[in-house]
Amino acid sequence: MPKTVLHLFHADPASMQTVPALADRIRSTPDTALEVYIFGPAERMLADLEQTDFNAQIDALVTAGVPVTTCIGIAQQIGAEDAFRARNLGLESAAVAFPRFAAESATVISF
Repeated sequence: MPKTVLHLFHADPASMQTVPALADRIRSTPDTALEVYIFGPAERMLADLEQTDFNAQIDALVTAGVPVTTCIGIAQQIGAEDAFRARNLGLESAAVAFPRFAAESATVISF
């Protein structure tokens, strides 16, 4: 089964709106695996309580069964590791995640 990874790095409004919307569309595609990997500035938005729309969309993806993973190193740096775990977000170093995506022959689309 082909896998698509949506890699969200930038914290600009267009990227933060596009990735959850695109993920929602892709997850309804039969026989396609999907993962969202949030890293860098966008990861900080997951800890920002003022980002209610973005966070609600990410939490809805998790609830729908889409694996959403963040960088554990950044989560620890910003003091959000426990909060991310409580939201059922995966935590994995980018140094591990990206080689894993390659080993899985995943298509990675970055925003």
